[in-house]
Amino acid sequence: MTTPPAIRADGLGRDFTLTTGPLLRRTRTTATAVRDVTFTIAPGETVAYLGPNGAGKSTTMKMLTGILAPTRGRLIVLGLHPSRRRTALAARIGVVFGQRTTLWWDLPLRDSLALTRHLYRVPAAAHTARLDHLTRALDLAPFLRTPVRQLSLGQRMRGDLAAALLHDPDLLILDEPTIGLDIVSKTAIREFLLDLNARRNTTILLTTHDLGDVERLCRRVILIDHGTLAYDGDLDGLRALAPAPRTLVVDLQHPADPLDLPGTRHLRTQGPRQWLELTGPPAPAIAEAAARHPIADLALHDPGIEDVLARLYRRPGPAVTHGR
Repeated sequence: MTTPPAIRADGLGRDFTLTTGPLLRRTRTTATAVRDVTFTIAPGETVAYLGPNGAGKSTTMKMLTGILAPTRGRLIVLGLHPSRRRTALAARIGVVFGQRTTLWWDLPLRDSLALTRHLYRVPAAAHTARLDHLTRALDLAPFLRTPVRQLSLGQRMRGDLAAALLHDPDLLILDEPTIGLDIVSKTAIREFLLDLNARRNTTILLTTHDLGDVERLCRRVILIDHGTLAYDGDLDGLRALAPAPRTLVVDLQHPADPLDLPGTRHLRTQGPRQWLELTGPPAPAIAEAAARHPIADLALHDPGIEDVLARLYRRPGPAVTHGR
C-alpha cells in the first residue's frame, strides 16, 4: 500500500486583486504571486523551500497552512484541504516564524506553553511528558520562569519551537528559524531538528536564506522564483546549475591598499577589512596575505542562496529546471 504524501500541490496558483487610482476612478488589476507550482513531499522528508524575496514563498506557506485559499490548482496537506479544514489541519501541524512569536509577550515561558496546551486540547499527562522532553532537548529549564519579553532571540526561538511541537504535529513548517541567531544557537536548533526528524519522522518544510540551515538539514531543495517553480532536486545540483565563488574576508591589523593575491579578485575595502572573490584555491592567497601583511583575522564565506539565485537567473535559457 502506497503511503500518501504529506504535501501534494498540483498546478498551485494564487492571484491578488489590486485596486488603484482615485476613489471615483478605481481600477483593478490582477497580480500573480504563485503560478502553476507542482510538487510532492513524502512523510518524513526535510525539504528547503527557497527563493529570493518576493518570489512567492510566504504566499505558498499561507496556502499550506490554510490562511489563504488557492486561486487555481489543488493542494492537499496531510490528507486535508487546508483552507477548508483549517482547524483540523492546525491540530496536525506546527508553525514557527523566525521574525514573529506565538508566545504571550508578558507571560513567563512556562505559562505561555501551558496556554498553548489548552489551545490544542492536549491532555495534561501528554503535555507534561512532551514538555519534559522538550525542556531537556531544547535546554529550556534556565528560562522557563522568565517573561517572554526578557528572553534573548535564541531563547525565544527555542520557546517557539517547543510551543509548535507540544501537540506532536506530523508536519513542522519553519520560516527563517535561525535568523539573527549566533552560531551556538543555530547549531543547537539544527541538531534538535535533525533529532526530531530521525526520532519522530516529522516532516519538515523550511524556508531560509541561511545556506548552513539547508546544508545541515535538507537533502532536497525546491526553488521558486517570480511565483514559478524553478528547481526541484538536491543542493549540489542547484549549485552546479549556477556555481558562485566563495569570498575571502581579510582583517588586517592596519588599513592597506587593495590586496593583489593569487587566485583572487578584489571586491571592496572598508578600513582594515578587505573582501576578495576567490577564483582559485584559497591556500595560496591566504599564505601570501600572511607573508605580506600583519593579519588580525581571516574568514571564508560560502555563497548564500541569494548569490546562487542571482547567477542562476542571469543565465540565458529557460528558468525551470528539475533535478529529480
